[in-house]
Amino acid sequence: VVRRHLLQRYEHQPFISCLAGFYSCRWKRYQRRRTEPGKCCCKTRECMFFPLLVGAFCFSLVFLYMWGEAKNDYNNFDWYNYGNLGFWFLWSVVLLIVAAILFMYITLLLVLAMCLLAEGQQLYLHWSHKIGTFLVLGFSITALFIFSVLWGDQWKTVRLSFQITAPYLHIGAITIMVLLSWPVALHAIRADKKVVQVIIVGPYLAILLFLFLIPLGMYSPCIREVGTLGPKPALIGHRGAPMLAPENTEMSFQKTIEHGGDGLETDVTISYDGVPFLMHDSTLKRTTNIGELYPNETTQNAAFFSWDTLKELNAGTWFFKDKPFSCMGSLSRADQNQAMNQSIYKLSNFLRLADSQNKLVIFDLYRPPETHPYRNSWINRTLEVILNESGIKPHLVLWLENDMRSLVQSVAPGFQQTMGSKAPVEDLLMDNIVKLNLAYTEMSSEDIQKYAEANITTNLYVVNEPWLFSLAWCSGAHSVTTNTVHVLKNLRQPLFLMTPQQYNIMWILTDVTSLLLISLIFAL
Repeated sequence: VVRRHLLQRYEHQPFISCLAGFYSCRWKRYQRRRTEPGKCCCKTRECMFFPLLVGAFCFSLVFLYMWGEAKNDYNNFDWYNYGNLGFWFLWSVVLLIVAAILFMYITLLLVLAMCLLAEGQQLYLHWSHKIGTFLVLGFSITALFIFSVLWGDQWKTVRLSFQITAPYLHIGAITIMVLLSWPVALHAIRADKKVVQVIIVGPYLAILLFLFLIPLGMYSPCIREVGTLGPKPALIGHRGAPMLAPENTEMSFQKTIEHGGDGLETDVTISYDGVPFLMHDSTLKRTTNIGELYPNETTQNAAFFSWDTLKELNAGTWFFKDKPFSCMGSLSRADQNQAMNQSIYKLSNFLRLADSQNKLVIFDLYRPPETHPYRNSWINRTLEVILNESGIKPHLVLWLENDMRSLVQSVAPGFQQTMGSKAPVEDLLMDNIVKLNLAYTEMSSEDIQKYAEANITTNLYVVNEPWLFSLAWCSGAHSVTTNTVHVLKNLRQPLFLMTPQQYNIMWILTDVTSLLLISLIFAL
C-alpha cells in the first residue's frame, strides 16, 4: 500500500504533470484524476465554467481580429482620443498589445484544457485562471460594445476584410476542427450511452459540415480570371506623406512627389485677413507651437488668426515630439532638420507646387465660423487664389465642395467636379460630376463598375494598408487617398490575387485532406 501511494505521488509523467500544473496548479500525481469511461470530463462546477472559457476565447478572438484589421484607421482613433483627452498618445498600439496578450493567455488555457481532455484527465481550472478568464471575457465584451457604439463603421472594415481573408480563415478553421477531432472522438467512444455520443459528436459534425460548404457563399473581387484585373489605382497623398514629414507642410507634399504620388490631398482654412492656408484641425494646438508663443490662444479657431501670426508658427517640431504614427519612416539627419523647421503652408504655394509637378489636387474647404469676415465669401476668395494667384492648370483641380457648385462651374469650367457621396448616375451627370470621393467603407465593386460605365471614376479614402489597397484595386477603384504612398507605390499586384480554379483547388484539397484525417482519427 505504501509503495502504491509513493508511486502515485512520484511516478514520472512530465507531459501530463506540465499540463495539469499550468492549468490546475496540480503538480503531483495523486492530485489528478482520470476520467472514467462513461463519466463526464469534469465536475458539475467545472462543466459550467468550461463554456465561459470557450466564450472568452471566442470574444477575445473576435476583438483581436477586429482591432487588427482596424490598423488602417489607428491614426483616426488616436486623433479622436486626442480631441477628448487633450494630449497625443498611441492608444491604438497599446490596445492592440493588450488584446494580443489576453488572447494568447486565454488560448493557452484552452489548449491546455484540450490536451488534458485528450489524455483522459479531469479538468480543474485553478481559481486564479478563473479570475483571468472573467477579466478576458469582460474586457473583450466591453471593448466590442464600446466600439460598436462609438465606432460602428469598423464593422464595415471587418466585412470588407473577409473578402480578402475568408479563404485563409477557412483553412485555419478546418485545421482547428482537425485538432479537435481527437478529444471529441476519445470522449464519444468512452461514453456509455448513445445519447451522450450524439450530444458530443452531433454539434461537431454540424460545424464541420458548415465549414466544408461555406466557401460556396464566399465572394472576393480578388478571385478573378487572368487578364480581367484593371489598372493599379492612382495614389493621392493624404495631407502629403504624413508618415515621412509633418502633415500639410511643404516637405510632406515634396515627399509624396519624391515617392511617385499621383496627386495631393489637403484641408483648407481661411485666415482672418483672407489668406487660404492648409490646416486640418479647427485649432492650432496639435500641429504647431501655438502653446509656446500664445498659450492663451490654444483653443481659438485657426481661422481667427491673421496670416502674419500664422506664418511665424512652427509646424514641424510636434512631429518628433508626438510621433503621430506607430510605423513612421526613418528620416535622415538632413530630413529631420528640414522637418523641424516647417511652417504653415499657403494654399497658393501648395497649388504652384502641384502645378509644377503636374499633380492632381483635392481638398476639403472649411467654411469660416460665425463673425469671420469671409464667412459668406469663402468660396469666392478660394477661387480667386486658384484662378488668379496660383496659375494651376484647371484640369488638375478636383473640386469637392458642394456649396455654390453651379457658380464654380461657370467661373472655372475646367475643374473636375467631384462629389463626396453616392447618388443616382442621372443626378451626377446632370451636375457634371466626373469623380466620386468616397470613404473606403463604402467600397463596392458593383457600384464602382456602374459609375465607371457612365465615365465617373471613384476615389477611396483613406486607404493605408496593403490588403485594403489590394481590395480597392480588385474592385476597380480609379484612385485612393493614402498616408502610405511610399509603401503602396511598391505593390506590383494585389495581395491574395488568385483565379477561381486556384481557389477551388485550395478549397477542395483542404476539405478532402481534413476529412481523411478526421476519419482516420475516429477510426483509431
